[in-house]
Amino acid sequence: MIALNHSPLARSLVAAGLALVGTIASFSATTTPAHAAAASERYQVQLGTALEAPKSKIVNGVVWNCSGDTCAGAVDGARPINTCVKVAKAFGPLTSFTGPKGAFSADELAQCNAKAG
Repeated sequence: MIALNHSPLARSLVAAGLALVGTIASFSATTTPAHAAAASERYQVQLGTALEAPKSKIVNGVVWNCSGDTCAGAVDGARPINTCVKVAKAFGPLTSFTGPKGAFSADELAQCNAKAG
């Protein structure tokens, strides 16, 4: 049978190793779901008129990236209709507005574009 060294140094090294493994595991467990959730917390819009070149603009504190007739930006904490109006003011009339809770109806989209007017 192999005799284990039960010196204080050996116990400290084992404890430190276990603490490191636990820290890495808990960090991975807490950041992975948050990162996945962040990816779904975005708005996507279709522009009425395609842009000539890709464009980025800060709207309500969030960077919106546009290419062609599609733009995307993170959820900014404002009511979706308010975000829609600000994006329409920044990029022009929208043909669709979709967020984490789904797409705007035709009436909601018409209201957004009218307010952006």
